[in-house]
Amino acid sequence: MSKYNITLVALFLSACAITLHAKPNVLLIMTDDQGWGDVNAHRNPHIDTPAMNRLAKQGASFGRFFVSPVCAPTRASLLTGRYHTRCNVAGVTRGWETMRTEELTLAEVFKANGYATGCFGKWHNGRHYPAHPNGQGFDTFVGFCGGHWNNYFDTMLERNGKPFKSKGYITDVITDEAIQFIERQTTKDNGKPWFCYVPYNAPHSPWLVPDKYWNKYHAMAKQHGWDNKATCAYAMVECIDDNIARLLNTLDKHQLAHDTIVLFLTDNGPNSARYNGNMRGRKGSVHEGGVRVPMFIRWPGHIPAGQSIKPIAAHIDILPTLVELCGVTKPEGPRIDGVSFKPLLVGYAKARTTWPDRKLFTLRYSARRGGNSKGAVRTQKWRATYEGKRWQLFDMENDPGQKKDVAAQHGPLVKQLAEAFETYKKDVGVGGISFIPIPVGHPKQSLTQLPANEAFLTPTNKGIWYSGHGNHGYANAWIKQWTDVKAFAHWEIDVMQSGKYELSMQYKVKKKNVGSAIRVSVGSNENKVKINATITRAHDPKPHPIRDRVAPSENYINWDWATMRLGTMQLTRGRSKLTLHAVEKAGDEIVVVKALWLRRVGP
Repeated sequence: MSKYNITLVALFLSACAITLHAKPNVLLIMTDDQGWGDVNAHRNPHIDTPAMNRLAKQGASFGRFFVSPVCAPTRASLLTGRYHTRCNVAGVTRGWETMRTEELTLAEVFKANGYATGCFGKWHNGRHYPAHPNGQGFDTFVGFCGGHWNNYFDTMLERNGKPFKSKGYITDVITDEAIQFIERQTTKDNGKPWFCYVPYNAPHSPWLVPDKYWNKYHAMAKQHGWDNKATCAYAMVECIDDNIARLLNTLDKHQLAHDTIVLFLTDNGPNSARYNGNMRGRKGSVHEGGVRVPMFIRWPGHIPAGQSIKPIAAHIDILPTLVELCGVTKPEGPRIDGVSFKPLLVGYAKARTTWPDRKLFTLRYSARRGGNSKGAVRTQKWRATYEGKRWQLFDMENDPGQKKDVAAQHGPLVKQLAEAFETYKKDVGVGGISFIPIPVGHPKQSLTQLPANEAFLTPTNKGIWYSGHGNHGYANAWIKQWTDVKAFAHWEIDVMQSGKYELSMQYKVKKKNVGSAIRVSVGSNENKVKINATITRAHDPKPHPIRDRVAPSENYINWDWATMRLGTMQLTRGRSKLTLHAVEKAGDEIVVVKALWLRRVGP
């Protein structure tokens, strides 16, 4: 090959590299239970959030941006561009937070377009592969999959399904991992563009924060009338802000700021009584204060700085907007509900006069409560809200605090919005929501956890209980007060591969209860396989000390759990029930159970 031809090839390869790197990176940051009012730029002078303020100042901020009332539904909609019930997400725990694996996520979209993908923090859309982040498009995952985590200091996390002991405060650890991911992509010779999703778990409870931040806000608390929850929330948010600054400084260090779209939002309203812009409602509410959150987006040189976007928008709009901004191709997949708001970002002067009004829907659906739901319809001017009795109507332009219900004065409008809501409920598949069983023995995850909180207890209110909030089985709950030999727990499972499985149990038991016997069975009466085991070793540890600023609920207590091998059983592919029975009670309680584990060990 001549020197001339070699030069042409080199120029061609260089052009290909430029084309490859022309696609912007994406840094998507979301916090957990941080309200609209937990940002200094939103007229809260008592909290310091310079990094969040910086994003608002250097990019666009949305005045009316909406998410779902609680964690898992927001995350499902954010990742898919679809209302959460379409994704089969109908709660926050006991498996109802698990997203259908057929959904097309942001990570899968970017991965299909040559991006490296990473998720660092709280997932909360399924812990069992393939609903696990690594099965939903993320090359790298560091964090935890449940709805909350018990300990924020020197805690156990997972890296791509493998547990490890972290060192330091969890918000700092998550940021460290995200920075390492960004820098790995930046320093590779043929580095890909990257999509980095950082769903921080603070300021969700438990109320744990380093002294540096707590001391600052605790000194101000009495003067401003804050309780310990509000005080700790502000302290946790400032800690997050410092870590967002670290992420932004990393972009600056590697000259990536102009090549990276940065988004910041939160997943629902505030998780305690504190300043929230005088809006009605907080986390869990379908009113404005439960679902309106901060949303900032920055891309220097592309999105004009300092814009305040007035048209309403929502989490379902993130996916189509990023697809259009990044110039990537969306693979074929389920239909999305969101719209791209790119015209509001790059051509707002024109779009503000032509942007159509729209209806955004909020649904607080509870599979645990038999499907009872609350909801709302939001337009640019109106909020129609239903909480189980009758529809209310509020003029959000003239009454942003929702002080006066004007439904009686606007009967036809209320009827129209109520009918739109009923149509929406049917369209997004509320009637088709079904429980997703736990996949066991997936080819890419041989070890499967059956958490206690995902078990079904019989009877539900006598002789066997979940820990924590009543008898509901919230994340990290365990089975306790198992005193009735006739009571039992069962898990809905879906065996992906027939074969021999080793079964073990995480437990604790008092010395006086050693000798209790249990039985695990799988399948129907005619094809049932069983394991019998007797508990021979006491394990009754004291809980680890908690650095909580507020008295914790029981589910936030940390124990060291013992592990007991129960035996092996031959399982057949398909859906079934795995049942944990009591055979004999030696003392006043059979055993306290944290989880069962199944590992495929042979054909």
